[in-house]
Amino acid sequence: MESSPGCWETFGRVLAREYSDRQYFEVHRLTVDAYAVQHPGQPSRQSIQSVGVHLIRLCLFLEHGLQPEQANSAMLAAAKRKSEFSWLTPPEPLGSITVADVESAVGVGEHKDRVRAWATQMWQVWSPHHETVRTWATT
Repeated sequence: MESSPGCWETFGRVLAREYSDRQYFEVHRLTVDAYAVQHPGQPSRQSIQSVGVHLIRLCLFLEHGLQPEQANSAMLAAAKRKSEFSWLTPPEPLGSITVADVESAVGVGEHKDRVRAWATQMWQVWSPHHETVRTWATT
C-alpha cells in the first residue's frame, strides 16, 4: 500500500479505535479492505496479491453477504492461489470517501455507516475488474 504519511497516520488512528472497542471492531475488516484497495501501489507481486485478496473479501462481504469470519476464511482459502493473480489497473478516481471521513465519525453508528459506505464505494470503483475478482474468489 502506498499512501502519504498523514493518510497512513489517520488509518492508524482509525484502526486503534476499532481495536479498542468491540463495537467498532465489527467493521474492522471492511476498513482494512477499503483502505488497501484505495491505496493499491505499483505493479509488484506484493501489491497484486494485496489488492487481490482485499477485493475478494469485499466481494464476499458485499455481493455474497458473508459474515466477517466466513468472508475471512473464504478469502484466506482464495489467497492460497494468490500467485495466480495478475495486476489490475487501478480505476480513476479511487473514490471520494476516505479514511479521514471515517476518522471524523462521531459515535459507533456513524463510524460503522461510514466504513460500510466507503467499502461499498471501493467495490463499485473497482467494477471494471469484478469478473476477474469473482473468478479469483470462487476458483
